[in-house]
Amino acid sequence: MVVRRDFYEVLGVDRKADQDEIQRAYRKLVRANHPDVNKDPGAEDRFKEISEAYSVLSDPQTRRRYDAFGPDFRQVPPDMDPEQYARARAGGGRQWRPAGGEGFEGGIDIEDLLGGMFGGRGGRGSRGGRGWGPVPGADQEAELTLTVEEAYKGGSRTITLPGGRRLDVTIPPGVTNGRRVRLAGEGGHGSGDAPRGDLYLIVRIADHPRYRVEGRDIHAVLPLAPWEAALGATVAIDTPGGEAKLKVPPGTPTGRRLRLRGRGMPDPRGGGAGDFFAEVRVMVPPRLTEEERRLFEQLAAVSAFDPRGRS
Repeated sequence: MVVRRDFYEVLGVDRKADQDEIQRAYRKLVRANHPDVNKDPGAEDRFKEISEAYSVLSDPQTRRRYDAFGPDFRQVPPDMDPEQYARARAGGGRQWRPAGGEGFEGGIDIEDLLGGMFGGRGGRGSRGGRGWGPVPGADQEAELTLTVEEAYKGGSRTITLPGGRRLDVTIPPGVTNGRRVRLAGEGGHGSGDAPRGDLYLIVRIADHPRYRVEGRDIHAVLPLAPWEAALGATVAIDTPGGEAKLKVPPGTPTGRRLRLRGRGMPDPRGGGAGDFFAEVRVMVPPRLTEEERRLFEQLAAVSAFDPRGRS
């Protein structure tokens, strides 16, 4: 059995951490463990674990359920009382299980437990003894791979699940890597008249030739001509949300990051969008015309600039 690490432990934050602390910890870990940066064989798995932890703890409602029910929070019905759940799980530290259809190990009463977990549907079995009664279907998970543009804009998508079942799903704008999109009633079948479980689509953002996504921030390379970097300029740059104008200060070197506030991934919960970062890369012409060569030679003759910093 795979044992999941505590999400607070994954992000290295206290259980009382506020949202700003959680976001700072997430951004720091993502930068260190992104597969494009960290070539360690385990970096990708750590990156996915970090993204999953952030997707849960950054959502106040999901975080409350995680705090109340721990790793089982996705399987516990929405109307389950946390205190009743804790009492049911506290039977000497043992897991509950059916005992010949007649009760539970550890002295836990089946009617008390199922009455809370399944809305009072536990009841007595058809044989007059205690039985499971209708049991809701299990929650299921599937991966949903999106391009950066699809994740940014959202939209509709038809997906095919194992077994050939097709579903039309709506993707909210601004979903991030590791985010779970819940499709109510699309999970496993329940027994008897019990409802189906839910299906959780885990978002995976595919690698992009131009953009790199970290949380809600988007990163891209900005090529500049030498004179644009030296003199300053206003240049156009493509973002997932469309073309934007970016002001380049005079004397901008290769490697400097310029920011467009609020042009990163939007927040589907209505919070602030991330930022778009353009990393400058100064380019030189691969071939020079005679006039260009003459002008560069003139510049070389009059300039006192030493890029290697020698005195």
